[in-house]
Amino acid sequence: MISGSCLCGAVTLRIEGPLEHAPEACHCSQCRKHTGNFWTGVNVRRTVLDVQGADSVAWYRSSGKVRRGSCAVCGSTLFWDPMIEGYPWIAVALGCIDTPLQLKIAKHTFVSSKGGYYEILDGAPQCDRF
Repeated sequence: MISGSCLCGAVTLRIEGPLEHAPEACHCSQCRKHTGNFWTGVNVRRTVLDVQGADSVAWYRSSGKVRRGSCAVCGSTLFWDPMIEGYPWIAVALGCIDTPLQLKIAKHTFVSSKGGYYEILDGAPQCDRF
């Protein structure tokens, strides 16, 4: 089991199954503004994600198909949620995971929108879309 929480602990989560995807980083302007840097998350099946304190998750609909979840108490970035009928995945922010994991970013997306204050040097593939 993988566990995590927001900064203040009002929202906790458990991923009750193995991760099926590697983490990805998104450098689009929305992700940068939502997180303060670039977003790094991992897609997990909704059926294996247990969220306690869900009433403290504030949702912001950032586009017609996506909403972003943050803790309403402390502001921690928690989720990137495609609102597509029947879509089985939700992305969990790696920064809120407390369980030590040996993961590496598998892909960088929207790199043409990245901030000019950093370089991407980890060798993972880079592209300008998903």
